[in-house]
Amino acid sequence: MIIKRKALSAAIIASFTLSLFTSAAAVSAQDNKNKLPEIGTSAVSTLSLDKEKIYGDAMMRSIRASQPIIQDPVLTEYINHLGNSLVINANDVHYQFEFFILNNPELNAFAFFGGHIGTHSGLITMADNESELASVLAHEISHVTQRHLARKMEAQSRSAPLSAAGMISGILLSLIHPEAGFAVLNTAMAAGQQASINYTRTNEKEADRVGMNLLVNSGFDPNGAPDFFRKMASRYRYSSKPPAMLLTHPMPESRISDARNRAQSMPKLLLPPSLDFELAKVRLRARYEGNPKDNIVNFKDEIKKQKYQLLAAAQYGLAMSYFENKQFMEAYKTLSPLLDKNPRNLFYVDLMSDVYVELDKTDNALGMLKHIYSTMPNNQVVTLNYANVAMKAEQYDLATQLLQDFIILNKDNFLAHDLLTQVYEKQKDMKNMHQSKAEVFALLGIYPKAIDELQTAINFTKKNSISQKRMKARILQFQEQENQLKRL
Repeated sequence: MIIKRKALSAAIIASFTLSLFTSAAAVSAQDNKNKLPEIGTSAVSTLSLDKEKIYGDAMMRSIRASQPIIQDPVLTEYINHLGNSLVINANDVHYQFEFFILNNPELNAFAFFGGHIGTHSGLITMADNESELASVLAHEISHVTQRHLARKMEAQSRSAPLSAAGMISGILLSLIHPEAGFAVLNTAMAAGQQASINYTRTNEKEADRVGMNLLVNSGFDPNGAPDFFRKMASRYRYSSKPPAMLLTHPMPESRISDARNRAQSMPKLLLPPSLDFELAKVRLRARYEGNPKDNIVNFKDEIKKQKYQLLAAAQYGLAMSYFENKQFMEAYKTLSPLLDKNPRNLFYVDLMSDVYVELDKTDNALGMLKHIYSTMPNNQVVTLNYANVAMKAEQYDLATQLLQDFIILNKDNFLAHDLLTQVYEKQKDMKNMHQSKAEVFALLGIYPKAIDELQTAINFTKKNSISQKRMKARILQFQEQENQLKRL
């Protein structure tokens, strides 16, 4: 189950984000002009934890609107499970973390305000094992817990207090598209005070040290960090265009040496290959890299020559490639033995749900998902697939109930709101369709359109009804969220 979203250009991202923060920055600069610095949490004089969460939420909405986030419940579940298995062992965690994957072959990972961490798909497929991927996430988590971006803003604000809007705009853009982001920052900074958003050497060393400890305390091999550093540096040593991550996270040889020495001082863990990691990698390869016909040939060759970490993952990649090539019966035949051996594996369940739908076996899909849902009612993979299949089977009441219950506990799940909008549209329930669509626009940070959708929904309700009053109250909430930045 997947939704693909077309990305906007870097220029649009810069314009959208800059306008989003301009008013807030101007007000903040005016308010802070005569204030003495606060003593306490680092960077608090520039950006309190509450403000950081607000900025992070706004930046995340901007990314949803402009970047090719992989709206795939299986991969989202995997990256959040892995990330949170690290966060649970971290210190100075002030908010709930959110991990997401961008469909981008570039090697990059980035963290920004409020505990948001993005990973490009190319970085995941490059990693040879889960410890390597975990080392990158641990490093980014450490940037967040040490509040490096906030501290960067604090340092910059002392020399250029009126450039906060340009800084925040540039930070978001340069984390994702470093070259474009640096240009935004350079035009926003006064001459002689142009500061890129690269983390300082001190920041990087701190994130390396804290991240390594976090990696080990979470049960991963400490050699994952130096192995991945070395691999990335060697691959691009003679390249004229280094990967995005090396632009935002400079990696001199001393960093690699320090990571290697630190790892050697810790117990080495010989971990078996992670099935979920291997399944995530082949899912990305089969769905986002190359073309289905070539992928079928490649996975067949890997299976024949035993060029895989785990046979089950290679077979799953082949099944996924068959599905992408619309060879649904071949996908079914390849996937069935895997599902029989591991009926609760969500990678298998997700793909088989789609296969059943394409083979016009929605009853099989509904039976499988209903059984799993009885023991995993709040799992996004199970619930969203169950609702999607119910919609395909025209069981709209079931789909609606599943999604409404899920959204109560997962109010910011974009895919759930988007799917619920589709269900209402199928039912020709115009009031709820426009109301749900408003939530979709709000998650993209497009509040004027969200308000327009609610105004339209009001036209389908009785005057002065409870439903109409709730929608008017929601409009006020959207207006408040839009104006909240201006009061920072």
